[in-house]
Amino acid sequence: QVQVVESGGALVQARGSLRLSCTVSGLTFGQHTMGWFRQAPGNEREGVSCIKWNGSTAYYADSVKGRFTISRDNAKNTLYLQMDSLKPEDTAMYYCAADRAQFGGSWLPGVDFGYWGQGTQVHVSS
Repeated sequence: QVQVVESGGALVQARGSLRLSCTVSGLTFGQHTMGWFRQAPGNEREGVSCIKWNGSTAYYADSVKGRFTISRDNAKNTLYLQMDSLKPEDTAMYYCAADRAQFGGSWLPGVDFGYWGQGTQVHVSS
């Protein structure tokens, strides 16, 4: 059984930084593209970023490009999202997800994310 667990969400002031973590068990982490998504109340879920199984390439949504950095440590089965220069509009529940397939690419819209965590809340105050 695949388990995906996010952590690191918090209340932070605008222009601050936060790092989210996601640990995965039940699959060979280093063989799966991983992604971060977010959903604010009343909004649709938005793909934020994803990173290829080997960490060689990454995708970022325009809304976070230049401010967020995705990374992974395959030895620790852990995915990270470093969020800098946070804005109030970054407030959302953040979800981590794993590609169903192995050895896929990092073009987020084309990835079939089949394993999801329960989310971690980020609130950015102005």
